[in-house]
Amino acid sequence: MTALTPAQGWIETATPRLSAPPAKQRGLLFRGVSRLSRTLGRNDVPDVISVLHINPRLFWAWLFFASRMMPYGRLPPRQREMLILRTAWNCRSRYEWGQHVEIGLRAGLSDDDILCASGRIKTRNPVYALLIQACDELCQQHVISDATWNALCAHYSKPRLIEITMLVGHYVMIAAFLNSAGLRLEAPLEEVLNALHQRLDGSPC
Repeated sequence: MTALTPAQGWIETATPRLSAPPAKQRGLLFRGVSRLSRTLGRNDVPDVISVLHINPRLFWAWLFFASRMMPYGRLPPRQREMLILRTAWNCRSRYEWGQHVEIGLRAGLSDDDILCASGRIKTRNPVYALLIQACDELCQQHVISDATWNALCAHYSKPRLIEITMLVGHYVMIAAFLNSAGLRLEAPLEEVLNALHQRLDGSPC
């Protein structure tokens, strides 16, 4: 098995265009977010947070909105992470993919689930398959088809259908920002990807 990479490859700028400012320039409120991230299992704030905080006017409104879907959304965490991973894959955003491989594994996804999110293998979980289909339609046609919508209605309430649609849309937006900013995945998460691939076929990502 070759490395987990979209058919057209990951989108990466030649060099990073934006980088996280030094900690002393991030302000007291932001340092509070840093402490919160540690309670969620992260030793350091992901660089995407620090870079978005370069524009604090947008950052704080975005952070509240984003937190309503992750980590405080109403979708089951594994279903949420399958949607985000598939979005990252469709958008060819390696940073988003790497972040959520780690989050997904902590939420209980298996290595096979990660492979399913990449499309490398088919999932046997009908709900995962339906979510992947909905995500693909949103990313490619910007609409969930009637057949997929009706199938989703058998599993989700109207509020959750709204959440599914907005979750994918939100992570498409973030992927576009990450791809444009040229963020590189942090070293600890590179290690997570390497460990995943070594479990799959013994070779580095």
